[in-house]
Amino acid sequence: MTTSRFAEPFVEIVADLSRHLSPEDRYQRLLGTFRSTFPCDATALLRLEGDALIPLAIDGLAEEARGRQFAMADHPRLEGILRSRQPIRFAVNSPLPDPYDGLIPMAEDNLHVHDCMGCALYIDDLPWGVITLDALEPGTFDSLDMVQLNAFIHLAEATVKAAELIQKLEHQVQQEHLIAREMQANVQQSMVGHSPAIKALKKEITTVAASDLTVLVCGETGVGKELVARALHDQSHRRDSTLIYVNCAALPENLVESELFGHVKGAFTGASEARSGKFELADGGTLLLDEIGEIPLATQSKLLRVLQSGEIQRVGSDKHLTVDVRVVAATNRDLKAEVSSGRFRADLYHRLSVYPIQVPPLRDRGRDILLLCGYFQERNSRRMGLPKSRLTPECEGLLLTYSWPGNVRELEHCISRALLKARGDKRTDQNSIISIVPEHLDISHDQVESPNVRAGSKEAMDETVALANVQGLKLKEGIDQFQRRWIQALLEQNSGNQAQTARQLGMNRSNFYRLLKRLQLH
Repeated sequence: MTTSRFAEPFVEIVADLSRHLSPEDRYQRLLGTFRSTFPCDATALLRLEGDALIPLAIDGLAEEARGRQFAMADHPRLEGILRSRQPIRFAVNSPLPDPYDGLIPMAEDNLHVHDCMGCALYIDDLPWGVITLDALEPGTFDSLDMVQLNAFIHLAEATVKAAELIQKLEHQVQQEHLIAREMQANVQQSMVGHSPAIKALKKEITTVAASDLTVLVCGETGVGKELVARALHDQSHRRDSTLIYVNCAALPENLVESELFGHVKGAFTGASEARSGKFELADGGTLLLDEIGEIPLATQSKLLRVLQSGEIQRVGSDKHLTVDVRVVAATNRDLKAEVSSGRFRADLYHRLSVYPIQVPPLRDRGRDILLLCGYFQERNSRRMGLPKSRLTPECEGLLLTYSWPGNVRELEHCISRALLKARGDKRTDQNSIISIVPEHLDISHDQVESPNVRAGSKEAMDETVALANVQGLKLKEGIDQFQRRWIQALLEQNSGNQAQTARQLGMNRSNFYRLLKRLQLH
């Protein structure tokens, strides 16, 4: 390799250091250069978090891999790579399980990786994570230029360090940085996703979390309203205090006041001793009132008084106690409609909805569904002692087009059932890797909708028809316009991943690349 050819990929990475890029884009571009420089079918960048490696960027792996967590105890190859300061290559006949078996989409028949190696990334002499290279063909890495590989790894370490320094500088205050790190430990795993809907939700949480404003979290059943409340608490100045959870729908009507405000001994039959209520227990912290729409009208006025004055009164006591509690309420009801019907107090509604947050339903989160699937597959496989699993392309398509009335909770249960069914289906058990097919999902086809991309393509088609009418385009020109808009929208949605877009369109790669060239999109 000539010196200029040797330097080309390094020039690209160094140039990126001066560009304003998000960490996600910076890492993805780093991997793109890495894969184009070294022969491999797939590569990934994983960061060490606790005792697990978390994928930050992937190239050539199935999208579900982004939602997984690779526990060091379960993946000895990754642990070996991380503990070594030199690149490690594993023998083809190595008995150690490969973490990516079944996760390279092009491996339709042979699900096993045959050539595997990796390099540890160290920042300030501390292990930060790893870069992995995998190939389906044995001997792919025989002619690898190790000098160039080591130089690339050092530059990758510099890129990672620069990305983290830039990210820190973008935080306006140190407290925001500390909150972000704590959030990572508590809720990052559960709030999986990179869709615009989830990014907007996280931004809303960050905006209001540092204040003491009362928040009303609204959303359908199963969308994760409790997780939003946890995130609000963990990002607030009350994070070192308690978060108390109350399911208002589960409280007996005659004991609601006692549960919320406490009672004194002898206040009612069965009150054999004094008891603190949830407001007292949450003093200094956060109180989550889940299913707030189920609170009886008689109790609503007393709850309003607490929100106004910060004072509570135990049942059976004349003494007032002052509490410092941040209230987060959650509901799947339309409280405005409840107010109009007289089932909910208007003044209490306005006190609770100082800052409303709407949690998006799963059907509005696009391809986050596949990331969540990867997360649930990994978690359930470990919990139930199941082999590795993969989603077939047909299964991915069905998951993306289902309406998910039960949202994330339904998706988790669906994946749990599918794993068990796939394990029992010997036809899908290939080389100890479970393949989940549509039949395993137990999804009702009458609730399958057109994908969002199809809805988006209809809008593009409407715009194209209107444009054709104005400009007098011929039929073929109009069709080309429509195809160009549709493919551009899909490529943008898939972060430029042409292989994924081709699969989504039901085309093989060569035909898709020819279409890109004809439409001048290549």
